[in-house]
Amino acid sequence: MTPVVAVSTGTIAAIVIVFVIDLFAVMFGLSFVRARKAQRAAEAGLPAPEGVTSSKPVTRRDFFRRSLLLSFLVFAAEFGGATIAFLWPNLKGGFGSVINAGKIDEIKAAIASTEQPYYYGAGRFYIVPYEGKPSGDVDYASEGVETQGIMPLYQRCVHLGCRVPFCQQSQWFECPCHGSKYNTAGEYKLGPAPRGMDRFQVEVTDAGDVMVDTSKIILGPPRGTDTIGKPQAGPFCVAPG
Repeated sequence: MTPVVAVSTGTIAAIVIVFVIDLFAVMFGLSFVRARKAQRAAEAGLPAPEGVTSSKPVTRRDFFRRSLLLSFLVFAAEFGGATIAFLWPNLKGGFGSVINAGKIDEIKAAIASTEQPYYYGAGRFYIVPYEGKPSGDVDYASEGVETQGIMPLYQRCVHLGCRVPFCQQSQWFECPCHGSKYNTAGEYKLGPAPRGMDRFQVEVTDAGDVMVDTSKIILGPPRGTDTIGKPQAGPFCVAPG
């Protein structure tokens, strides 16, 4: 899996806005200059300059009308650029792209030392240790969401989308909004969530880099899935919903 490199969305939006503004400013300026030339030629009794088909002077009303039109077009360009920046996927290491989360040895060491999943905020995912076994139709390795003992989980609760923190006491993921709970592998345990936590596909390069593809969300396993057999370790951080 090769990371995608592209121009940032902010740069694209800025280029679009500047180009459109400059284009309409130039058109407006040329129109005004030609009209003034035609007016001066008419006053001097000379033929209109080449390329100018009308000698009608620019009235104050026409000037303000064109200025209003230019202002509207500038606003439309800015709004369009902002919309493009918002909708365009971030292809420079952010959510919606293939993200290099770090070296696998360093990630595993961080998990072991803190006794909690490795969190990567820019990608909106956790990386959890995984040593489970396939259960029924659930086989994470075949889905591409588990490799070399790690698995990335989307931070969002599948109930209503709240960010799900990891509880150090219970060693489970616990949603603070409505009390849904998931084990370390993100498998459903309690609460109103309809399934386990969603996840992303992952690969480890020959250099040991953990590449997480956040462009496609893999739906979590159904209720009743338990591939790790890990019970609650202590008190809940959030009361059961």
